[in-house]
Amino acid sequence: MNTSPVTSFLLRKASAISDEEFIQLRDFIYAKCGIWIDEKRKYLIQNRFEGRVAKLGMKTFTEYLKFLQYDANRDKELPFVFELITTNETSFFRDQKQLDAFTDHILMPVLAQQRAKNRFELSIWSAGCSSGEEPYTLAMILAEKLGPELRKWRISIQGCDISLPMLAKAKSGVYSDYAFKTTPEAMRRKYFTPVEGGFKISPAVSSMVSFQHLNLNDAAAMKRLPKSQVVFCRNVIIYFDTAMRKKVVSAFYDNLQPGGYLILGHSETLHGITMAFAPKFFPGAVAYLKS
Repeated sequence: MNTSPVTSFLLRKASAISDEEFIQLRDFIYAKCGIWIDEKRKYLIQNRFEGRVAKLGMKTFTEYLKFLQYDANRDKELPFVFELITTNETSFFRDQKQLDAFTDHILMPVLAQQRAKNRFELSIWSAGCSSGEEPYTLAMILAEKLGPELRKWRISIQGCDISLPMLAKAKSGVYSDYAFKTTPEAMRRKYFTPVEGGFKISPAVSSMVSFQHLNLNDAAAMKRLPKSQVVFCRNVIIYFDTAMRKKVVSAFYDNLQPGGYLILGHSETLHGITMAFAPKFFPGAVAYLKS
């Protein structure tokens, strides 16, 4: 019987994931990276993983689970797992009101304090940086605010993410039009150069930013990161359960220097997680001060 390419693909699809298979895969993912997937999102696992299961020549999710648990190459599969479960929706200058509050009420006072101490250095950690738009945005803000004075400063913006493909894109510094959907056109013209495949970030900006593969469920790895004055972790902890949120936020607290700030996404809060931070309310944003 002759089949079309579409029909052939459908025939190769893995069988539907059962409740038991979903629970086993959900628990495996949680143990590895702390991302919690509710039963109501079983369809998400089915949709995102069935192609991967078929590509590996497997017919059922049970085969895939055995591969993840026992195969000699199981560790090489983890980057594909992490890529399939993470959401990488981001853009430059996303949530401008929050960035304005950060700039006016946190960044500028911190820069003034550093000048007063004659310590021209600043360290920022962008946790869950995806393809790099957030840390590069922070670098552009610093370039704008410091101007020629930037040469005197030692700026370190550390972008970390669990997704190796997203980090590779971040390191390349090349972005399509979609990444600029929330970007002032003047900023794109000033800090990007047209290249094949999109626009490349300016070396003056990229020199302030470095990227590192990091699993937020790896407490030991987070302890090795340099201390920060500001930690950005926007729209990440919403994917964790309470226990994992407490673990990650505790790591942020330990990483922050005294008087440092933690900045979360608008839909995220530390309520019920910790009382170690003092919430500070600014126009359009809330930030958390290390007490």
